Amino acid sequence: MMYEQDDLREAKRQIESTLHKLRETVKTLEGKENPSRYKSQITLAKRRIKAFTIAVTLIEQQLENGKNG
Repeated sequence: MMYEQDDLREAKRQIESTLHKLRETVKTLEGKENPSRYKSQITLAKRRIKAFTIAVTLIEQQLENGKNG
């Protein structure tokens, strides 16, 4: 599926914003007095961080390919 360069840049920007919020959430939860109480939320946030990081990498690759193509 083909996407416009502007759409890809905006998607990347939105994902990066979400990544920032997720990383802050992990820091906050891990910094709590009893972080094991939040183990499932921390695990979910870390999995989402990994997934969104992959998405950003793929978007960056697509943007780079679009410049050369």
